[in-house]
Amino acid sequence: MIRSLLLTLAAGTTVRAEITIPGCTAYGAPDFDAIRLNKVRGVTGWRDANQKVLWFGELKKPGSLDATIKVRLPEGLAAPVKFTLSAAGKTLHAEASGSGDVLVKFGTIEIPKAGYQKFELSSPAPAGEISALVLGGPAAEGAYFNTDPRRNAASVHLAYPQPERKEIDAFYCECTGVEDPVYTYYMATGFSRGYFGMQVNSPTERRIIFSVWDAAEGSDARDRSTVKAENHTKLLVKGEGVHASVFGNEGTGGHSHLKYLWKTGEAQKFVVTTKVDGTFTDYSGYWFHPENKAWKLIASFRAPKDGKNLRGLYSFSENFGGSNGHILRKARFGNQWLRSTDGQWQELAAASFSHDGTGREARLDRFMGVEDGSLFLSHGGFVEGFTKYGEKFTRPATGKPPVIELPK
Repeated sequence: MIRSLLLTLAAGTTVRAEITIPGCTAYGAPDFDAIRLNKVRGVTGWRDANQKVLWFGELKKPGSLDATIKVRLPEGLAAPVKFTLSAAGKTLHAEASGSGDVLVKFGTIEIPKAGYQKFELSSPAPAGEISALVLGGPAAEGAYFNTDPRRNAASVHLAYPQPERKEIDAFYCECTGVEDPVYTYYMATGFSRGYFGMQVNSPTERRIIFSVWDAAEGSDARDRSTVKAENHTKLLVKGEGVHASVFGNEGTGGHSHLKYLWKTGEAQKFVVTTKVDGTFTDYSGYWFHPENKAWKLIASFRAPKDGKNLRGLYSFSENFGGSNGHILRKARFGNQWLRSTDGQWQELAAASFSHDGTGREARLDRFMGVEDGSLFLSHGGFVEGFTKYGEKFTRPATGKPPVIELPK
């Protein structure tokens, strides 16, 4: 939700615009997991002077901006708490003393131009709880800030057209991570029953992930124990070094992953294949190992109550951890091809853009485009860029179908 309050002395007499940004929507830096947030109390447990508290928002107008923070100070402080607020190239200082709820006024910042701005709060001896940042003045009019406690960047997707009167048994796509913050999943070959791509789990761990959903109520369930056994997707076989399990929370199903430190800037190649057997469909995910120069099976799953080939094809980029939703994520998706059951390859050069509910209003820093012959998705970072839901882009066609030699 975006909140902006316009104050008036009397009907029709505008005095100033003012916007309150809750403390619970802030981010931490340089360690984004170092601060603790509470929906009511805001930033809590801030004790490390090396850590800073950040807010980001889009200012629609230049002009003056008065900055204040709402702080809840504990009793018994021996000296005033010093704070520093930086924005638009200017640094302001203020002190807070006493106990309980205190307003700390920093003064006026001149905003030279419209656009995204970062507000950085620091303190040599942080204390208390930061419940809100309050901005007022001409530059606050129409300002956009995310006031929802969910701080994830919007999830963004590419939807590919489905060929008419064609049965598709293979979907190939190359994905290149351009920016690689942790808590990012770049998904290359998605389909109606599952997804296949690469993830950044920590500074030292990355994964290749392939998952297939259960049938019927399994697609909506959070706990697999509530899903009937007849609807369970079953693992048929997994590749060497691959971990296989089940998953929940976002639907339920079969999960597999390979720990592999894929490289930023290097295209990773993925292909999903199908084999229909009555009312079942076997989905197999293969990934091209860059060092071994060979295709590797990640896993094959048998999906019940299906009996169809590939459909509902898509790619996406997701920020699955909200503590660093302020960091830019970007990936290129290119050289997409479909293989029909008669063995013919068809190139997928076009895709349309979509986003999740967060991208509808709370986070508008999400867009797609064409770059280096590929489609790209960008989200997070509070950078300029916006793409309308459903807008279509087309990359240059290569005309060269992939040559794939899958392991037996």
